[in-house]
Amino acid sequence: MRLLVHNALIIPVSDAGPAWFAGWFLVGDDGRIAAIGEGPADASLLAQTHLRVLDVGGALVAPGFVSAHSHLFTSGMRGISPGSTLYPWVMSMVEVLDRCEPDDVYWSTLHGALDFLANGVTSAYNFMHPRVTWRYDPVTASPVLGRIAPVEFATRQMDGAADAGLRVMNAIRLNDEAGPEDEVVGVFADMVAESSLRTPTDQHLGASVMGAVQWASTPRSAELEVAMMRTHGVSNQAHFVETAEGIETQREKFAWYDDAGAFGPDFLFGHFVHPTDEMVARVASTGCGVVWQATSNGRLGSGFADVVRFQRAGIQVGMGLDDQSCTDISDPWGNMRIGLYTTRAMYTDASVMMPADVLRLHTLGSAEVLGVADRVGSLEVGKMADFVVVDHRAPDTGPVWDVLATYVLACGLRNLKQVYVGGVLVSEDGRSTSPLAAVAGGELRTRMTAAASRWGRELPLTTIEARLE
Repeated sequence: MRLLVHNALIIPVSDAGPAWFAGWFLVGDDGRIAAIGEGPADASLLAQTHLRVLDVGGALVAPGFVSAHSHLFTSGMRGISPGSTLYPWVMSMVEVLDRCEPDDVYWSTLHGALDFLANGVTSAYNFMHPRVTWRYDPVTASPVLGRIAPVEFATRQMDGAADAGLRVMNAIRLNDEAGPEDEVVGVFADMVAESSLRTPTDQHLGASVMGAVQWASTPRSAELEVAMMRTHGVSNQAHFVETAEGIETQREKFAWYDDAGAFGPDFLFGHFVHPTDEMVARVASTGCGVVWQATSNGRLGSGFADVVRFQRAGIQVGMGLDDQSCTDISDPWGNMRIGLYTTRAMYTDASVMMPADVLRLHTLGSAEVLGVADRVGSLEVGKMADFVVVDHRAPDTGPVWDVLATYVLACGLRNLKQVYVGGVLVSEDGRSTSPLAAVAGGELRTRMTAAASRWGRELPLTTIEARLE
């Protein structure tokens, strides 16, 4: 056995058993939870000399967060276009990334993945930069082809997430309008294979299609995406009706997916901020899921995703942290609270969404919509031992009136003491244990500053930092 965690207030986020309990759990050599129980750990376990023991001293222990919608390559662009809505904000990133090379996006992805882990996010669905630059015109609702980067632009992003130690599902865009169909289909197949080859087995949650029909020119894009889903046995998550700009044209493309036979449990809608009643009903009846990005929807002024409406219709919902360039702080507690409070305000009902509800959305619910709930998302026997240690007393939050309310509403990154993946410590007091963390920040600053310079922009602290060095 690898590790015994005890003297803990455990929040398992399991649909079976209590919402929390004082207890312990045992992590096996395979990194999975081998046993879990209430009360003090058995003395015979504590006496085993080969077993590492983690006494958390009454701190809260909960599953690592799952971000079901992320763009890790954006970690070097936090604070970019702070007053822009979706499309102008995207264009700012396009201008930077068009000046980047494969190793630049490696370091940005690595930095983003280490940041996730340090903030308690242990699993992520990662939309990789598609290596093909598209300048989408919301007026004509069509993409304009820009730069086509080498394949390494994508594979190095896979390497970045893998080297950080994050569990990841890599989402790959088909780029079907960038070249002959047989060529782009072949590249997609190669990328699916590379996703598995470049990511350690325990970290690899699978590959997926980065659904791009919202920006496509013809229904053929939907047909090809569905063909890739069936051929490779992968899921699809599509950004859809995210912003109010050109909303009628966006909604019309919903039928492209429907006619192509895309809908089912392996199809997810990311954002889904502005759907019609008919769209909601169709998503519910076909078993599709929705992924909610509360923070980024607010930051970009995209609108309010009515998650309560979706759940009442019978739709499964997960939660994501989206781009680090539009959440700026990859804070799952902040994401939960923004979503929770906005929902309550919109409904003028403080009980319409409770702390337990939003915590489940960002853990087990996200794992469920991604189809990986057999491995991650809760603390249960047989699942990976991915967990966070959160001390509600440091800094002190006062008496605990409700354990889940304290965890979701009163705690945050300041209370996060340790993060474990498969029973292995990956972050302590906000600092990564990875040796790459010592150089990741410097590499990212140097490379993003250079990319900005090639674009013709000097970052505001460039000269000041140079003088201080």
